[in-house]
Amino acid sequence: MEPAEERGERVQSVGWKEMYLKEDWWAIWLGLGIIIVAYLFYINGSTIKWITITPSRWSNFGQLWTSFSGHIGQYIAQFILWCIIFGISMRAMGHKLSEFFPSFLFIYVVAVIIFIIGAWDKAHYYNLEPPLVALVVGMLIANTTGLPKWMDTGFRVEYYIKTGIVLLGATLPFTLIVWGGPVAIAQAAIVSVTTFLVIFFIATKMGLDKRLAATLGAGGAVCGVSGSIAIAGAVGAKKDAAPIAITLVIVWAIVMIFFLPGVSRVLGLSTGVAGAWIGTSEFADAAGFAAAKAYGNLAGNVAGIAGSPDDAVNAFTLMKVVGRDIWIGIWALVLAVIATTRWDVKTGVKPNAGDIWWRFPKFVLGFFVASIIMTLISSQYSLAEYKSVVVPVLTGPIKAMRTWAFIFSFFSIGLTTRFRELASVGAKPFWAFSAGVVVNVALGFILSTVVFVTYWQTLSSH
Repeated sequence: MEPAEERGERVQSVGWKEMYLKEDWWAIWLGLGIIIVAYLFYINGSTIKWITITPSRWSNFGQLWTSFSGHIGQYIAQFILWCIIFGISMRAMGHKLSEFFPSFLFIYVVAVIIFIIGAWDKAHYYNLEPPLVALVVGMLIANTTGLPKWMDTGFRVEYYIKTGIVLLGATLPFTLIVWGGPVAIAQAAIVSVTTFLVIFFIATKMGLDKRLAATLGAGGAVCGVSGSIAIAGAVGAKKDAAPIAITLVIVWAIVMIFFLPGVSRVLGLSTGVAGAWIGTSEFADAAGFAAAKAYGNLAGNVAGIAGSPDDAVNAFTLMKVVGRDIWIGIWALVLAVIATTRWDVKTGVKPNAGDIWWRFPKFVLGFFVASIIMTLISSQYSLAEYKSVVVPVLTGPIKAMRTWAFIFSFFSIGLTTRFRELASVGAKPFWAFSAGVVVNVALGFILSTVVFVTYWQTLSSH
């Protein structure tokens, strides 16, 4: 933990300058700016879909080339847009654009290739989801050949993901929670709280620092990567806390891609029930979506698998994306208060309300503001109308921008993850997190297949 005098200086420095010198605030301005522009296009009968392009589905190289070459102008325009968006803020924060632009060009080109891999019609059979591919490719580069140190200027892990989280808020209006019903929210709350407490308790009993324990708990309880980054900042954890948690999230997310659908198939679970279990027990949105989508495709193709493909994806979305991810802000606020008023007091540091504000991840405020904006927009529609009217031209393009930001972040995570450095922390974080995994998976199974099984089996009728 940083010295008291340093934290005091930081608290005193909080002021208007922070509004344009900190990544958290820039993530808010950029994220909300994209949302506002998208809405202006929407109310004028248009959309920003053209600039938010992603590679189309393809099955052969000829089809791929025809599709990609026909949209090359859109990719160039999008790259320029990202450069403007991030360039202005990077310059304001004092970074060298002569280093950022070449580095970001590398990130963007690789991101396009990763998207292309994910758009392959056989990709889901091999679990080649873009975020996971981005992580693996980045890790391979970082732990083999490596890249010049100056390129780190473009590997803005937290900045990209914070911007993505603000955009995530626009795709999670509170009306979705209402539409999801009390069952989904209750199950998500039970799992989130229980998993966090189990990991935190075991980690602290093993002698790990409470701030690292909280970061690990958040990684397992909510949206793994995003939650780890948000909580590490909220509690004032050491720099290695978030990378440790993120690495464990990635490891177990990959394991669960195969484990959850495999066991569900052996047990013959309906697609809705399996989707709910996957949403309750997966640790990353991309990995969980891949698993739910793969299992949903078994409906109608494998004897004994009841339900529809949409049930699996919809149940997963309700449980993970809507139910659990919303806890990012809740845990951030609660733990920022606890860390300041309880943990710091034991070290002789006097509680300071300004310290709570400084620690609280500001981009979470952007997440809630974005959600409120979209709630006001979507409140005039039914769920069916929202999906058919709002999603294609408004939230869909915003979601595409969010996905680009997440790919930039996941690739950057891989590029800045060095296994040799992480190995020095020992095995305790792994065992503490893994204990939470066991509880998470078992509890999710019981809730999905026993307690709330009727709800998930009849999801389509709600």
